[in-house]
Amino acid sequence: MNNPKYTHLPLFLFVAISISSAMATEEAKYSVISKDKKIEIRHYTPQVIAETIVNADIEEAGNIAFKRLFGYISGNNITQSTIAMTAPVGQKIASEEIAMTVPVRQEKLKSGWAVNFKMPNSYTIETLPRPSDARIKLRQIPSQTIAAIRYSGLWSQSNYLEHKSTLENWIQQSNYQESGDAIWARYNPPFTLWFLRRNEVLIPVVKDN
Repeated sequence: MNNPKYTHLPLFLFVAISISSAMATEEAKYSVISKDKKIEIRHYTPQVIAETIVNADIEEAGNIAFKRLFGYISGNNITQSTIAMTAPVGQKIASEEIAMTVPVRQEKLKSGWAVNFKMPNSYTIETLPRPSDARIKLRQIPSQTIAAIRYSGLWSQSNYLEHKSTLENWIQQSNYQESGDAIWARYNPPFTLWFLRRNEVLIPVVKDN
């Protein structure tokens, strides 16, 4: 938390603050189409994201991009406006097509990753302030169907890859097929206790004909 007033808090109060902080954050809107144990098929409404590409490994890329994107919503934009933090922070492999157009969640581009912040629902791509940092782009994501698996724990590559593999195997045995790259979604601030963190792997899917 990096705040002296929290240094000597009892554990249960620290936990309560972590939970309330997470609950206060606006999240991407979706409805659940179906559920199979830990895996959900969801329909997401359109959303606008701010995105940047970082050429680094998966964990370092997330840290670098977070600071860059947090700067944007904290006022590093042409109107010096503050934009509310939302969830999740997305990360995926950045494809060459994305890199040539407009990069942000966390995705991988050759040796890099595209990381994004979802913008609050009160904004459109036209009303958002333009980033002062040319490495940050704004783009619209249309409505889509997503296969999702949720898990808690550390923000590690091994944890992400384990659950990504589980989700991919489930999709292969379902009546859906992958239609996009896997996204690593993180919902909580860094000070959240590891066992309270909400992490997800999200994979765009379409139904088999």
